[in-house]
Amino acid sequence: MAVPVWFISSACLGALYVAAVCSRLIAYLALCLRRPKDLCRSYGSWAIITGPTSGLGRSMALELARRGLNLVLVDLNAANLRETSDTIKSLHTVRIKTVVFDLCLVATPQGDEAMRRLREGIEGLDVGLLVNNAAVNTRGALYLHEVEIERLVRMIRVNLWALTEVTAAVLPRMLERGRGAILNVGSGSTVAVPSFPLYTVYSSTKRYVSQFSRSLYVEYKSKGIDVQYQVPFYVDTGMLSSAVKAKLRPWFVATADEYTRTAARWIGNGPLCVPGAAQKLQWCLTGFVPDCVHDWYRIRLHLQHRAILRGGQAIADGNSWDKLTS
Repeated sequence: MAVPVWFISSACLGALYVAAVCSRLIAYLALCLRRPKDLCRSYGSWAIITGPTSGLGRSMALELARRGLNLVLVDLNAANLRETSDTIKSLHTVRIKTVVFDLCLVATPQGDEAMRRLREGIEGLDVGLLVNNAAVNTRGALYLHEVEIERLVRMIRVNLWALTEVTAAVLPRMLERGRGAILNVGSGSTVAVPSFPLYTVYSSTKRYVSQFSRSLYVEYKSKGIDVQYQVPFYVDTGMLSSAVKAKLRPWFVATADEYTRTAARWIGNGPLCVPGAAQKLQWCLTGFVPDCVHDWYRIRLHLQHRAILRGGQAIADGNSWDKLTS
């Protein structure tokens, strides 16, 4: 009995899909088992990190210092920068420079002055790595018309505009040296779900960073510069609610230190990265859910977030819920 053509075609497509999945799994296991890349030797002895005083940014600064990189720390709060710098120096023998820069002032006279200080601060340094970590998010879910326009402008300036300007400032020196790496910290809302209602502007800015990163990867890969978009899912930072932490920890919620240890190993390995096995599993599982189900679930969940906040004091002072983090 002849085997139907449709069956053979389906079997071939299935085999190709399984082969692709297996090849990615093998590549992931090989990366986990091999010796970590020497970032200093591969890229340069200095790393710039934006938003390094809390959350993932602080953990990444500590991890890179542990790997022997000198650091340029960029943040809006001088006291927090001093505390972070002192903590790192007490643990690791590295050089540290700090630059006070409120990224929401980018494209203003104050922002231009801060950008000038940053350029002067890195002049002559062997900057091999830029970590664009700083981002503004909201603590609460709100419809677009409920958010003050100033808040939206601030978010766009930090998440999108400042990231672009800082990257453009660092690239020329990397091009002269013919090596370097740019790591842009993203969000699971850009790769795992089709929509992120009531957090619309935040997720939209992160989608810009995703496209920005991929295009830069193609532009500069041949010039020795690795550009990567790293996507955290559930990580135990100030951005994650206590309810989610209690419900999912320890299987799906990584600590910031766990995440950054894995994230540092992935630097320079492809344009898109979801560090950690549990994080990758979350990404994989979301792929089996239809878009319409994602949309239905997200709007219901985020409306619950909105109701909780509107019933309390978190937004009683005029939406005073935004913060700098990532």
